[in-house]
Amino acid sequence: MTDSTTRVDQSKPSIARVYDYLLGGKDNYAVDREIGDFFIKDLPGSVAIAFANRQALIRAVGAMARDGISQFVDMGSGLPTADNVHQVAQRHNIDARVAYVDNDPIVLAHGRALLATDDRTTVIQADLREPEEIYNHPDVANLINFDEPVGVIFSAILHHLNDAERPGDLVRWWVDRVPTDSQIYISHFRSGENEETRVAEQKLQGSFGRGRWRTDEEIIGLFGDLDLLEPGLVNCSLWRPEPAPGDDVSKIGVDKRDLTVWELLISCGLARKP
Repeated sequence: MTDSTTRVDQSKPSIARVYDYLLGGKDNYAVDREIGDFFIKDLPGSVAIAFANRQALIRAVGAMARDGISQFVDMGSGLPTADNVHQVAQRHNIDARVAYVDNDPIVLAHGRALLATDDRTTVIQADLREPEEIYNHPDVANLINFDEPVGVIFSAILHHLNDAERPGDLVRWWVDRVPTDSQIYISHFRSGENEETRVAEQKLQGSFGRGRWRTDEEIIGLFGDLDLLEPGLVNCSLWRPEPAPGDDVSKIGVDKRDLTVWELLISCGLARKP
């Protein structure tokens, strides 16, 4: 699962490995699967959150690439899976560059193995809450030119920061260091003010000591003064949905009433720095 130089405490769960398990991956331990099984078995249907989030990220990266963004920093990137950010971006621009950031040593080991032959990507182990360490990391500095537009990705990561850790300030830190026309993508657990929200939030807090569902107003506040692009902040399943094979392109769209209670608990938005 890891190389001999990677030290992993198998007694402590990892957010990245729990996501990996929920998405059908194999790079996880029993302690991660225990938490994952709670969502799978005790909150049936909740895995839809992870899948809706991942599909929205794929569409957002494609949208940024089509808008001319050719370099990305993916915060809390998680373990490699199908359609990673660099693979999506490079479908639109073969020269697209991606820096992956995660604090899990397994992500570092697997990421390096995956990216060993791609000099347009890098992966570093760093703490999201230490942005200067990420910004000044030599591997990031060698790959990302912060004088040109950057796509900064916060996919399903800011909700793992408690209010005292000031996630909005963290977003603004990055906004202040990227130029005009850069884009910021955020997906976030959305409070449904219902029992599902309370139980899921309680489980995350009990397992990791963190995890905060936020209201639409609070999530929009994370974008600060950025210009939210269409369709604004919406449930991930509603963010620029793409037609399935054979669908009438003129009738693309998903009705919010068709979403499950779990799909309603994850929202996202993409914004541009003016």
